[in-house]
Amino acid sequence: MALYVYKFGGTSVGSVERIKAVAEKIKKARDQGDQVVAVVSAMSGETNRLVALAKEIQTQPTEREMDVLLSTGEQVTISLLCMALHELGCSACSYTGAQVRILTDSSHTKARIQEIDDRKIHADLKSGRVVVVAGFQGVDEHGNITTLGRGGSDTTAVALAAAVKADECHIYTDVDGVYTTDPRVEPKARRLDKITFEEMLEMASLGSKVLQIRSVEFAGKYNVALRVLSSFEEGPGTLISYDEESEMEKALVSGIAFNKDEAKLTVTGVPDLPGVASKILGPIADQNIEVDMIVQNIAEDATTDFTFTVHRNDYLRAMAILEKVCSDMGARRVTGDDNIVKVSIVGVGMRSHAGIASTMFKTLAEEGINIRMISTSEIKISVVVDEKYLELAVRSLHKAFGLDKKEQ
Repeated sequence: MALYVYKFGGTSVGSVERIKAVAEKIKKARDQGDQVVAVVSAMSGETNRLVALAKEIQTQPTEREMDVLLSTGEQVTISLLCMALHELGCSACSYTGAQVRILTDSSHTKARIQEIDDRKIHADLKSGRVVVVAGFQGVDEHGNITTLGRGGSDTTAVALAAAVKADECHIYTDVDGVYTTDPRVEPKARRLDKITFEEMLEMASLGSKVLQIRSVEFAGKYNVALRVLSSFEEGPGTLISYDEESEMEKALVSGIAFNKDEAKLTVTGVPDLPGVASKILGPIADQNIEVDMIVQNIAEDATTDFTFTVHRNDYLRAMAILEKVCSDMGARRVTGDDNIVKVSIVGVGMRSHAGIASTMFKTLAEEGINIRMISTSEIKISVVVDEKYLELAVRSLHKAFGLDKKEQ
């Protein structure tokens, strides 16, 4: 008998018919002798509807009350799923985050899980029931309902899998696994049979939307094997786990991620003095603007050019801040560009193979693609290029690293 945590997102439970299909999938697993804990999101569109209702009443709704409101979406889904299971003759019991006691801190709308009481879950599983838990929510030490923020249901599922020591955590979504890149950009993209936590974490942070970063971090920390599968078609999906070194060395590059939401800003002619980076980035951070890639170049005239990227939504705000910083520091000028993208190659094989960067740069050069910025880590190389070259860059790199070829 295996113990699985199944997580179903909003599209997977977006209608009564889909909830019934989810119930059939769970019953099939139970009939095979497996124990199942199901974590569900609100029905697709429900959270947005609730947010819109709140804003009709209050422009800036109170965070505590928003948590109370938004948590009701999942409460609807857990009850309906249990009803569907009962209709199939499958014993099941639903729990909100507070009922199961997913204890969090008191940071409303972005709470962090502190501990989970797994006694109710194990008691129900032992008695033959399916346990259905509301994702995205918990309760703080004062009894207040909290929510976990974006991707919270994935985080709930992984945390529960760690708490109950599940054999695997299955994330059911509208894609059938993790691909070498986005199939909408490169039709030859291939589903990966497996990928390491490190690679998935990089892919998620670099623009891949399959899994949220936080859930992958949690899975890696507690060594929870994740499997991404489709809710709508059968298949093995993609397994995300720690891998043996021999397996790691098979692939130089596992995937190509990209992020369209980038903008680049440059401050030129900055006096080359200690503390320059702090004076430029400090005011940016004070306005809660996240900085991604950073490049600093020293000129011969004792000045420096300082370039960094931010989210495209923050571009105009960051530009306005830099204009003032530039004036205060006596820098020459501020320039910017919000027609750029970040393209990244990811693979644990980079650690033990030379020449990956040169292959990447040569491939882009042969296509006439100019690299504007470069950033590297042990298992990834990211470049900033003009947005118009996005598809060409992804496709040429996908081919150059043999990602369209079947795994050995």
